[in-house]
Amino acid sequence: MPFGVKAIDERLPEGGLALGALHEVAGGGNGAIDGAAAALLAAGIAARTRGRVLWCVTRQDLFAPALAAAGLAPDRVIYVEAGDEKSVLACFEEGLRHGGSHGGLGAVVAEVARLSMTASRRLQLAAEGSGAIGIAIRRFPHMRGRVTGAGLTNGASAPSPRLRGEGRGEGASPQAQTGQAQTRGDAPSPGICAKSAQIPTSPRKRGEVRGQAGDFGQPTAAMTRWRVSALPSHPLPVPGLGRARWRLELVRCRGGESACFEVEACDAQGRLALPSDLVHGSGQKAIGRRRTAR
Repeated sequence: MPFGVKAIDERLPEGGLALGALHEVAGGGNGAIDGAAAALLAAGIAARTRGRVLWCVTRQDLFAPALAAAGLAPDRVIYVEAGDEKSVLACFEEGLRHGGSHGGLGAVVAEVARLSMTASRRLQLAAEGSGAIGIAIRRFPHMRGRVTGAGLTNGASAPSPRLRGEGRGEGASPQAQTGQAQTRGDAPSPGICAKSAQIPTSPRKRGEVRGQAGDFGQPTAAMTRWRVSALPSHPLPVPGLGRARWRLELVRCRGGESACFEVEACDAQGRLALPSDLVHGSGQKAIGRRRTAR
Protein backbone atom coordinates (compact mmCIF):
# COMPACT_ATOMS: atom_id res chain seq x y z
CA MET A 1 0.00 0.00 0.00
CA PRO A 2 1.89 3.12 -1.19
CA PHE A 3 1.92 6.34 0.78
CA GLY A 4 1.57 8.33 -2.44
CA VAL A 5 4.77 10.25 -1.64
CA LYS A 6 7.57 9.21 -3.97
CA ALA A 7 10.33 10.10 -1.52
CA ILE A 8 8.87 7.63 1.01
CA ASP A 9 7.63 4.89 -1.31
CA GLU A 10 10.99 4.52 -3.05
CA ARG A 11 12.59 3.71 0.30
CA LEU A 12 10.25 0.73 0.83
CA PRO A 13 11.09 -2.59 -0.90
CA GLU A 14 7.74 -2.98 -2.69
CA GLY A 15 6.97 0.70 -3.13
CA GLY A 16 4.74 0.94 -0.06
CA LEU A 17 3.72 -0.69 3.19
CA ALA A 18 3.32 -4.44 2.93
CA LEU A 19 -0.18 -5.74 3.58
CA GLY A 20 -0.46 -8.94 5.55
CA ALA A 21 2.39 -7.76 7.79
CA LEU A 22 3.13 -6.17 11.16
CA HIS A 23 4.37 -2.58 11.37
CA GLU A 24 5.41 -0.54 14.42
CA VAL A 25 4.87 3.17 15.09
CA ALA A 26 6.14 5.17 18.06
CA GLY A 27 6.26 8.79 19.11
CA GLY A 28 9.55 10.64 18.89
CA GLY A 29 9.77 11.17 22.62
CA ASN A 30 7.94 14.42 23.48
CA GLY A 31 5.33 12.77 25.66
CA ALA A 32 1.67 12.97 24.71
CA ILE A 33 2.25 15.27 21.71
CA ASP A 34 4.47 12.88 19.76
CA GLY A 35 2.46 9.92 21.00
CA ALA A 36 -0.66 11.50 19.52
CA ALA A 37 1.16 12.05 16.21
CA ALA A 38 2.02 8.34 16.14
CA ALA A 39 -1.64 7.43 16.68
CA LEU A 40 -2.72 9.79 13.90
CA LEU A 41 -0.22 8.21 11.50
CA ALA A 42 -1.63 4.79 12.35
CA ALA A 43 -5.15 6.11 11.79
CA GLY A 44 -4.19 7.52 8.40
CA ILE A 45 -2.68 4.20 7.32
CA ALA A 46 -5.69 2.23 8.58
CA ALA A 47 -8.07 4.66 6.84
CA ARG A 48 -6.66 3.70 3.43
CA THR A 49 -7.36 0.00 3.88
CA ARG A 50 -10.62 -1.72 2.97
CA GLY A 51 -13.04 -2.98 5.57
CA ARG A 52 -13.40 -2.31 9.28
CA VAL A 53 -10.56 -1.37 11.62
CA LEU A 54 -10.12 -3.09 14.98
CA TRP A 55 -8.45 -0.78 17.53
CA CYS A 56 -7.31 -2.42 20.78
CA VAL A 57 -6.54 -0.30 23.85
CA THR A 58 -6.15 -0.70 27.60
CA ARG A 59 -8.12 2.41 28.49
CA GLN A 60 -10.67 4.80 26.99
CA ASP A 61 -8.59 7.80 26.00
CA LEU A 62 -9.00 8.00 22.22
CA PHE A 63 -10.66 11.06 20.65
CA ALA A 64 -12.70 9.82 17.67
CA PRO A 65 -13.06 13.23 15.90
CA ALA A 66 -9.25 13.48 15.68
CA LEU A 67 -9.09 10.02 14.08
CA ALA A 68 -11.80 11.13 11.65
CA ALA A 69 -9.72 14.18 10.73
CA ALA A 70 -6.96 11.74 9.74
CA GLY A 71 -9.40 9.90 7.46
CA LEU A 72 -10.63 7.16 9.79
CA ALA A 73 -14.42 7.52 10.04
CA PRO A 74 -15.98 6.50 13.39
CA ASP A 75 -18.37 4.00 11.77
CA ARG A 76 -15.40 1.98 10.50
CA VAL A 77 -13.73 1.50 13.88
CA ILE A 78 -14.41 -1.30 16.34
CA TYR A 79 -12.90 -0.46 19.72
CA VAL A 80 -11.76 -3.18 22.08
CA GLU A 81 -10.85 -2.15 25.62
CA ALA A 82 -8.79 -4.83 27.32
CA GLY A 83 -7.80 -4.84 30.96
CA ASP A 84 -4.05 -5.14 30.44
CA GLU A 85 -1.42 -5.44 27.72
CA LYS A 86 -1.48 -9.22 27.75
CA SER A 87 -5.16 -9.08 26.85
CA VAL A 88 -4.47 -6.41 24.22
CA LEU A 89 -1.90 -8.66 22.54
CA ALA A 90 -4.36 -11.57 22.60
CA CYS A 91 -7.04 -9.41 20.94
CA PHE A 92 -4.45 -8.09 18.50
CA GLU A 93 -3.49 -11.59 17.40
CA GLU A 94 -7.07 -12.84 17.14
CA GLY A 95 -8.04 -9.78 15.11
CA LEU A 96 -5.18 -10.34 12.68
CA ARG A 97 -5.82 -14.07 12.48
CA HIS A 98 -9.46 -13.59 11.53
CA GLY A 99 -9.07 -10.34 9.59
CA GLY A 100 -8.42 -9.75 5.92
CA SER A 101 -11.02 -10.06 3.19
CA HIS A 102 -12.72 -13.06 4.86
CA GLY A 103 -13.03 -11.47 8.29
CA GLY A 104 -13.90 -8.00 7.03
CA LEU A 105 -11.01 -6.29 8.83
CA GLY A 106 -8.63 -4.23 6.74
CA ALA A 107 -6.38 -3.27 9.63
CA VAL A 108 -5.86 -4.12 13.28
CA VAL A 109 -4.28 -1.51 15.55
CA ALA A 110 -3.10 -2.11 19.10
CA GLU A 111 -1.43 0.14 21.66
CA VAL A 112 1.29 -1.65 23.58
CA ALA A 113 4.39 -0.68 25.53
CA ARG A 114 6.14 -4.05 25.37
CA LEU A 115 6.42 -6.27 22.32
CA SER A 116 8.69 -9.29 22.56
CA MET A 117 10.18 -11.12 19.60
CA THR A 118 7.96 -14.12 20.30
CA ALA A 119 4.78 -12.03 20.43
CA SER A 120 5.72 -10.07 17.32
CA ARG A 121 6.41 -13.26 15.38
CA ARG A 122 2.98 -14.59 16.29
CA LEU A 123 1.44 -11.30 15.13
CA GLN A 124 3.44 -11.34 11.91
CA LEU A 125 2.36 -14.91 11.13
CA ALA A 126 -1.27 -14.08 11.90
CA ALA A 127 -1.13 -11.07 9.56
CA GLU A 128 0.49 -13.12 6.80
CA GLY A 129 -2.25 -15.72 7.07
CA SER A 130 -5.16 -13.29 6.79
CA GLY A 131 -3.71 -10.49 4.65
CA ALA A 132 -4.69 -7.78 7.16
CA ILE A 133 -2.21 -5.10 8.10
CA GLY A 134 -1.21 -4.93 11.76
CA ILE A 135 -0.03 -1.68 13.38
CA ALA A 136 1.50 -1.74 16.84
CA ILE A 137 1.56 1.72 18.44
CA ARG A 138 4.29 1.64 21.04
CA ARG A 139 3.01 3.69 23.98
CA PHE A 140 5.89 3.99 26.39
CA PRO A 141 5.47 5.15 30.02
CA HIS A 142 6.54 8.74 29.26
CA MET A 143 3.74 8.97 26.67
CA ARG A 144 0.96 7.92 29.04
CA GLY A 145 0.25 11.23 30.75
CA ARG A 146 -3.42 11.72 31.45
CA VAL A 147 -5.05 14.85 30.08
CA THR A 148 -7.94 16.61 31.78
CA GLY A 149 -10.12 18.70 29.50
CA ALA A 150 -8.11 20.24 26.67
CA GLY A 151 -4.93 21.17 28.53
CA LEU A 152 -1.43 19.77 28.28
CA THR A 153 1.17 19.88 30.99
CA ASN A 154 2.98 22.78 29.30
CA GLY A 155 -0.18 24.88 29.22
CA ALA A 156 -0.88 24.44 25.51
CA SER A 157 -3.98 22.85 24.07
CA ALA A 158 -3.62 20.15 21.53
CA PRO A 159 -6.16 18.29 18.73
CA SER A 160 -5.09 14.67 18.86
CA PRO A 161 -6.61 11.21 19.14
CA ARG A 162 -6.59 11.75 22.93
CA LEU A 163 -6.84 15.50 23.38
CA ARG A 164 -9.15 18.17 22.13
CA GLY A 165 -6.50 20.02 20.40
CA GLU A 166 -3.34 18.73 18.09
CA GLY A 167 -0.84 21.46 18.86
CA ARG A 168 0.70 22.27 15.53
CA GLY A 169 -1.99 21.65 13.02
CA GLU A 170 -5.56 22.33 12.10
CA GLY A 171 -7.91 22.64 15.01
CA ALA A 172 -5.46 23.95 17.57
CA SER A 173 -5.69 27.40 19.00
CA PRO A 174 -3.18 30.08 17.93
CA GLN A 175 -1.94 30.23 21.51
CA ALA A 176 -1.22 26.49 21.43
CA GLN A 177 0.71 26.73 18.18
CA THR A 178 2.79 29.65 19.41
CA GLY A 179 3.49 28.14 22.80
CA GLN A 180 4.59 24.78 21.44
CA ALA A 181 6.73 26.30 18.71
CA GLN A 182 8.65 28.18 21.37
CA THR A 183 9.02 25.32 23.84
CA ARG A 184 10.14 22.60 21.41
CA GLY A 185 13.90 22.81 21.58
CA ASP A 186 14.34 19.22 20.33
CA ALA A 187 12.72 19.80 16.95
CA PRO A 188 15.22 20.09 14.08
CA SER A 189 15.27 23.06 11.78
CA PRO A 190 13.34 22.59 8.51
CA GLY A 191 16.65 22.33 6.64
CA ILE A 192 17.68 19.18 8.50
CA CYS A 193 14.73 17.07 7.36
CA ALA A 194 14.54 18.99 4.09
CA LYS A 195 17.78 17.26 3.18
CA SER A 196 16.23 13.87 3.84
CA ALA A 197 12.92 14.71 2.17
CA GLN A 198 14.48 15.32 -1.22
CA ILE A 199 14.35 12.67 -3.91
CA PRO A 200 16.40 10.52 -3.54
CA THR A 201 16.76 10.34 0.23
CA SER A 202 20.17 9.67 1.73
CA PRO A 203 20.27 6.49 3.85
CA ARG A 204 21.56 6.67 7.40
CA LYS A 205 24.59 4.82 8.64
CA ARG A 206 24.00 1.26 9.80
CA GLY A 207 25.28 1.96 13.31
CA GLU A 208 22.83 4.83 13.68
CA VAL A 209 19.98 2.55 12.65
CA ARG A 210 20.85 0.09 15.42
CA GLY A 211 20.99 2.88 17.98
CA GLN A 212 17.58 4.21 17.04
CA ALA A 213 16.01 0.76 16.89
CA GLY A 214 17.20 0.33 20.47
CA ASP A 215 14.85 3.14 21.50
CA PHE A 216 11.98 0.74 20.88
CA GLY A 217 13.45 -1.83 23.22
CA GLN A 218 14.27 -5.30 22.00
CA PRO A 219 14.17 -6.22 18.27
CA THR A 220 10.88 -7.46 16.88
CA ALA A 221 9.63 -9.24 13.77
CA ALA A 222 7.88 -6.13 12.41
CA MET A 223 8.41 -5.39 8.72
CA THR A 224 8.91 -1.66 9.37
CA ARG A 225 9.44 0.53 12.44
CA TRP A 226 8.53 4.21 12.33
CA ARG A 227 9.05 7.12 14.69
CA VAL A 228 6.98 10.31 14.49
CA SER A 229 7.78 13.71 16.01
CA ALA A 230 5.58 16.79 15.81
CA LEU A 231 7.07 19.90 14.18
CA PRO A 232 5.76 23.48 14.05
CA SER A 233 3.39 24.01 11.13
CA HIS A 234 4.40 26.33 8.31
CA PRO A 235 3.21 29.92 8.90
CA LEU A 236 0.42 31.15 6.63
CA PRO A 237 0.37 34.54 4.88
CA VAL A 238 -3.02 35.18 6.48
CA PRO A 239 -4.25 34.66 10.07
CA GLY A 240 -4.80 30.98 10.75
CA LEU A 241 -3.03 27.67 11.25
CA GLY A 242 -1.18 25.69 8.63
CA ARG A 243 -1.34 21.95 8.16
CA ALA A 244 0.47 20.04 10.90
CA ARG A 245 3.97 18.80 10.13
CA TRP A 246 5.82 15.75 11.33
CA ARG A 247 9.34 14.42 11.28
CA LEU A 248 8.80 10.87 10.05
CA GLU A 249 11.68 8.48 10.61
CA LEU A 250 11.90 5.04 9.06
CA VAL A 251 14.03 3.47 11.79
CA ARG A 252 14.03 -0.04 10.38
CA CYS A 253 12.80 -1.64 7.17
CA ARG A 254 13.24 -5.29 6.33
CA GLY A 255 15.02 -5.40 2.99
CA GLY A 256 15.49 -1.63 2.94
CA GLU A 257 17.36 1.21 4.61
CA SER A 258 16.39 3.83 7.15
CA ALA A 259 15.53 7.42 6.23
CA CYS A 260 14.08 10.63 7.65
CA PHE A 261 11.37 12.79 6.09
CA GLU A 262 9.63 16.03 6.90
CA VAL A 263 5.99 15.62 5.90
CA GLU A 264 2.63 17.25 6.31
CA ALA A 265 0.30 15.26 8.56
CA CYS A 266 -2.46 12.97 7.31
CA ASP A 267 -5.33 14.75 5.57
CA ALA A 268 -9.01 13.77 5.53
CA GLN A 269 -8.17 10.86 3.20
CA GLY A 270 -5.36 9.62 5.41
CA ARG A 271 -2.62 10.74 3.02
CA LEU A 272 0.70 12.38 3.81
CA ALA A 273 2.32 15.05 1.65
CA LEU A 274 5.67 16.74 1.31
CA PRO A 275 5.62 20.39 2.41
CA SER A 276 5.21 22.73 -0.54
CA ASP A 277 8.44 24.58 0.22
CA LEU A 278 10.37 21.31 -0.16
CA VAL A 279 8.49 20.22 -3.27
CA HIS A 280 9.24 23.49 -5.03
CA GLY A 281 12.92 23.34 -4.18
CA SER A 282 13.45 26.00 -1.53
CA GLY A 283 14.80 23.37 0.85
CA GLN A 284 17.22 22.06 -1.78
CA LYS A 285 18.46 25.59 -2.49
CA ALA A 286 19.19 26.13 1.20
CA ILE A 287 21.18 22.89 1.29
CA GLY A 288 23.13 23.99 -1.77
CA ARG A 289 24.00 27.29 -0.14
CA ARG A 290 25.29 25.53 3.01
CA ARG A 291 27.46 23.20 0.95
CA THR A 292 28.86 26.11 -1.05
CA ALA A 293 29.69 28.01 2.16
CA ARG A 294 31.81 25.07 3.33
